[in-house]
Amino acid sequence: MTVPIYISAEDLEEVVHLVRRQYGYDFGDYARASLQRRVIRCMQKAGCLTAFELKYQLTNDERFFAWFIESLTVNVTEMFRDPAFYKELRNTVLPKLASYPILKIWHAGCSTGEEVFSMAILLHEAGLLNRTRLYATDLNPANLERARQGIVPLQNMKEYTSNYIQSGGTNDFSSYYTARYENAIIHKEYRKNIVFATHNLATDQVFNEFQLVCCRNVLIYFNRELQNRVMTLFSNSLAPLGYLALGMKESLLFSEARDQFDVVSPVVRIYRSKT
Repeated sequence: MTVPIYISAEDLEEVVHLVRRQYGYDFGDYARASLQRRVIRCMQKAGCLTAFELKYQLTNDERFFAWFIESLTVNVTEMFRDPAFYKELRNTVLPKLASYPILKIWHAGCSTGEEVFSMAILLHEAGLLNRTRLYATDLNPANLERARQGIVPLQNMKEYTSNYIQSGGTNDFSSYYTARYENAIIHKEYRKNIVFATHNLATDQVFNEFQLVCCRNVLIYFNRELQNRVMTLFSNSLAPLGYLALGMKESLLFSEARDQFDVVSPVVRIYRSKT
């Protein structure tokens, strides 16, 4: 018989405080319902039946903590996710960005790199990759290490090929990677201009100026206060008339920063800074 696992709101706050105090990771402004589901999922995987067991493991086992953070921060991702978004980038945004001699693009919350690899391929096909520096950041070091190696599960490539074609891609998608056992390895020429680095949207600051910031399907895990802080961070990180891309379920409609942007595409959530 499976024992149901539950963590109370009080215990969840204690876990959040413990993680912040002991390791410096701040989940204080993450949406509580989503965070609670993720913590319970971690407890189930680890066999922790109580919040006491979880807190004991987090306090006394650094390897467990590293696994916990990795499990807690992994987001669903795929190459050319939401093909209509990439088609809009291909047809509307990149032609505008082509006027810049040097491009800087930030993928915030890049997870294991599938979306930044997609952007690199898009830039290559537009003839812009060689003059673009892509910054891909994430809270999770394990995600970043996998992304640096260009590793994508081979079993997903059929779906990713379909996404690519729907986004307007016309090349042979298999030319962008090499199959190796159970993985596909994205060719180095499409990774060479990507800088992978740890960055915590909850606590870290502006670190460069960008023509395009992509943060897709990350804000949905934050509460309203943190969403507003992150939107201010993005606004301050954009070059004049820079572009911002959010996830399909995210919007500036209720953001304090909404008046700072014009809507480029309401359907695929692309915005442009007014200044």
